[in-house]
Amino acid sequence: MPKTKNTWDPARYQARHSYVWGHGASLLDLLNPQPGERILDIGCGPGQLTHQISESGAIVIGIDSSPDMIGDARQNFPKLDFRLVDATRFEIAPQVDAVFSNAALHWIKNASAVAACSYGALKPGGRFIAELGGKGNIASVEQAVSEVAGSVSDPWYFPTVGEYSTVLEHAGFEVNQALLFDRPTRVEGEDGMDDWLLMFGSALLAGMDEARQRDIRRAVTERLRPTHYRDGGWTIDYRRLRVVAIKPAAPPP
Repeated sequence: MPKTKNTWDPARYQARHSYVWGHGASLLDLLNPQPGERILDIGCGPGQLTHQISESGAIVIGIDSSPDMIGDARQNFPKLDFRLVDATRFEIAPQVDAVFSNAALHWIKNASAVAACSYGALKPGGRFIAELGGKGNIASVEQAVSEVAGSVSDPWYFPTVGEYSTVLEHAGFEVNQALLFDRPTRVEGEDGMDDWLLMFGSALLAGMDEARQRDIRRAVTERLRPTHYRDGGWTIDYRRLRVVAIKPAAPPP
């Protein structure tokens, strides 16, 4: 995943949170990778979607700022090209046909820097296909955390359609499609909410000692249980923003 204060546990991520890349399957349909295309996967994590893109015959580069995630990706798919890279400061040469990102860009508050780097990485006429958390994503979880823990720092960037489209347009992109939609996401197990908070919410509680974080997770879990837990699993109020943008083709000489 991109650079963040969150603590990443690749083994837990792969064992308990495979829905992250499972939901990315429909985004791959939108990407429609072709044999021989060069494609950049931003925030590749342990590499599952990068691998799926490569099965089309495309040449894929996966980048992530987490050494642990890149280490796992290289171990999972040793034939693919994975690089430890900050998504706000990168260059790719030669330029790629497409930039792809799933469930990663909401971890990077400097969206303008990511957009500028992505624009520079693309060939003229290249496409930018991304999905990230959108406005209102996990709102009930954030509210419960604030009610239990008081004021906490928000580690995420959950933009509106207009906000993110403006970021991309300022970078030079033409935005062809931008859609904000609800995607209630189920996390299995009695401990599903606690595990989710441990995996993804540690950045919310950064700076607190381990015991305090554990107490907050327990209190948040109990606060959300009546509305979010049913039939052995938890449903979290995900909202996703899906975007398709194009780098304009170069004008004829």
